[in-house]
Amino acid sequence: MHEFTMPQWAIDRVKQRREKIHVFDDMVPSRTALVVVDLQNGFMVPEHTPMPVATAIGTVPKVNQLAATLRKTGGKVFWIKNTIDESNLESWSNWFAMGKPAMKAQRVETFKDGAPGHDIYPDLEVKPEDEIVKKFRFSAFLPESSDIAERLRAQGFDTVLIVGTVTNVCCESSARDAMMMNFKTIMVSDGNSAFSDHEHTATLAAFYSIFGDVMETDEVCMLLERNAGALPIAAE
Repeated sequence: MHEFTMPQWAIDRVKQRREKIHVFDDMVPSRTALVVVDLQNGFMVPEHTPMPVATAIGTVPKVNQLAATLRKTGGKVFWIKNTIDESNLESWSNWFAMGKPAMKAQRVETFKDGAPGHDIYPDLEVKPEDEIVKKFRFSAFLPESSDIAERLRAQGFDTVLIVGTVTNVCCESSARDAMMMNFKTIMVSDGNSAFSDHEHTATLAAFYSIFGDVMETDEVCMLLERNAGALPIAAE
């Protein structure tokens, strides 16, 4: 995992803007969803990618811990799977055109539905009551990307915990858009992974200072267990 300390400038900015350091520490577990972004073989296993995110392996125990605690306290886990098919090759053609042809071909082969690279990393504990969501953009919360926002709202969730890889790409994109879609959004610092400590820290600091909250796994689990007896807030 990453060496991470929230920069003081971000903490100072939050103190200026908000009444408390962790604005979503009153999360109601039964209205909270864990959104696990792209923890797939195609991002984590060298056999399936020329650019594995080495730090992602270290987050697996933390993600499993969060998932188990959330299930126990009444929330739900959603596993996001980066997916490439003919539809997004056409509709997102400018992105695919930016990369080298060989890299595009490798990504298509890795992340097509049914490919080994498309599978969730095997050490992650996926349970029958969890949901699998395919996404077709960096952000899971774009309407063109997936239906997760609709699924969450239909089931009464108003708070999302974001974990996965890469911190500053699909995780950040999903977290910012979740906030824009009016979900209370928390990025879990030791449940996200990037290619470098610098990228990881820069993203979490920027997100924390403006868009939402950032906490460690143990903090989140403590709050979920503390708040487990809280009554769900009536949906608006």
